[in-house]
Amino acid sequence: MILAIANQKGGVGKTTTAINLAAALSLRGKPTLLVDLDPQANSTMSFLDMATVGPNMYEAMTGDSGTTLPSIIRPTNQPHLSIAPARIALAKLEAKLVGELDAHFRLKEKLAPLEAEFPYIVIDCPPTLGLLTVNALVAASHLVVPIQSSYFALEGTDDLLETVGKVQVRANPSLQVLGVLITMHDRRTSLARDIRDQIKKVFGPKVFKTVITKSVRLEESPAYKEAIFSFAPESSGASEYYSVSEEVLSRV
Repeated sequence: MILAIANQKGGVGKTTTAINLAAALSLRGKPTLLVDLDPQANSTMSFLDMATVGPNMYEAMTGDSGTTLPSIIRPTNQPHLSIAPARIALAKLEAKLVGELDAHFRLKEKLAPLEAEFPYIVIDCPPTLGLLTVNALVAASHLVVPIQSSYFALEGTDDLLETVGKVQVRANPSLQVLGVLITMHDRRTSLARDIRDQIKKVFGPKVFKTVITKSVRLEESPAYKEAIFSFAPESSGASEYYSVSEEVLSRV
């Protein structure tokens, strides 16, 4: 299973979902790889000291200096979870690969030899619909779309689904939209409940039953270089993301 976590809208809990869903999958004892494809490198910062990150996804995607994807993979403090780190240099990838015939297939080619080693691969995408996100959609077997429980929740999802449709037609016919995950939900407000109903109306059974509620613990854990399961294992965030991982596996 190669799972892309994508939404071109920023601030929807995409990285939080990538980090903690990957960690939840790793709790099953199978090697899991988190691929940071976002130049902001927030997934990387959540597990590694950036001062120690040298060659990263930029070099792995371009092949600069003979860098391979396996050579940049680092273990995290979460058992069975490894990360392919990013740096801001990834922002230059689109300009570097422009005009290359295989530009959209780079990540798929790099991940193919690793699928036997890592049964679960989770890709954290940037908040754009550019070349990096398209690479993730071409490489992925499944897509999870986090949507924040807020007034502008559905803004831009049409563009994302249109891009997904184009990828399914040509580059990756087997790509499945696994589900829509409601994040940052505040159960106390009637607006949040209305937004949740609206999202369900648009996406129907694609919406995960589990909802990720607003949580201080989820916000704090990256600062301590930990996933929610080691940082606050008894928290609502831990139980919710574990529940999401169970839904993901039941839908695959």
